[in-house]
Amino acid sequence: MKAAVLESFGNPLSIQDVPPPILGTGEVIVDVVAAPVLSYASEVFSGARRYLLPPPVIPGCGAIGRVRETGPDAAWLKPGDWVFCDPTVRSRDNAQSPEIVLQGWSARGEGGQKIQQYHLNGSFAEQIRVPTENAVAMGDIDPAEAAAWCAINTLLVAYGGLLAMELKAGENLLVSGATGNFGSSAVLAALAMGVSKVIAPGRNPRVLQELRKRFGSRIETVTLSGVADEDISAMKSAAEGPIDAVLDLLPPSAPASAARNAIMSVRPYGRAVLMGGVGMLGGDDLALPYPWIMRNLITIKGQWMYEPQAVYTLVGLIRAGLLDLSHYAVTEFALSDINRAITHAAENSGPFKLTVIRP
Repeated sequence: MKAAVLESFGNPLSIQDVPPPILGTGEVIVDVVAAPVLSYASEVFSGARRYLLPPPVIPGCGAIGRVRETGPDAAWLKPGDWVFCDPTVRSRDNAQSPEIVLQGWSARGEGGQKIQQYHLNGSFAEQIRVPTENAVAMGDIDPAEAAAWCAINTLLVAYGGLLAMELKAGENLLVSGATGNFGSSAVLAALAMGVSKVIAPGRNPRVLQELRKRFGSRIETVTLSGVADEDISAMKSAAEGPIDAVLDLLPPSAPASAARNAIMSVRPYGRAVLMGGVGMLGGDDLALPYPWIMRNLITIKGQWMYEPQAVYTLVGLIRAGLLDLSHYAVTEFALSDINRAITHAAENSGPFKLTVIRP
């Protein structure tokens, strides 16, 4: 089969003929119809993000495809079924503290790297092998719409954070990093879940204005000044009421102070979920004040990716018409154009822009 291979960090991917994956028990082989190219893929493949992804490797994080073959322990999946290939692979031998690997993308810790040795190759190929539980049935879709369905790969990350904070309909949510690819998806998912209002702080007035134009009065934007007291006050004022929860999705390039200020806008008894990349490449810590957290009974939680059931309920929101994938502008590339797709994704990393390859 054809696949895009990363031979070493810092070099372009090459299209190669490689052996197709071999099916084992507890696994499914999927024909990849569409695979997203994440906006920061160039940073991963250059080595700038320092991800644990040992070359040579077929990279690629998530896919939409059709089942080619199932293992003997699959009860319901059958060849031809449309599935989302969930890249979040969890170890099966420790239910209490499972190791997590992003297939074709990254791993963490010694245990994660052991899993990665087997579940290494990702979705930039004509076929992919995934654990049975990671081939999530989606129901029938129009093949022409497979690329648009790749948006759930990004949406799931944001949605996982919203579920982790137990977001409720009618609440006010602040999305820190709302002008980015993941943050804008959080805005869309939160509105679909019935929030009263989303507060979207950022430094780019043009992008903030576009968000307000897209969603209307249910979103309030705040242009940040970089001055802590001013920004916290502005975010609280924009909410016109208490900010019940904060979701941070700021990238590694963002200063810790921006995340800190956003978190400190939350009301007493409020919640904050951290899912961004602040501090991954060094820099200051959040330095949140202990007395403020304690006396205001603030809940702060870290969340990486999402729980397995999130895929089903997110697909349900889309099927019900509550979450509209047409917000995403999709640009498609052939597998042979993978390097051009990676460049395009980096240059079009703003809200609701989606780059996809079609193996």
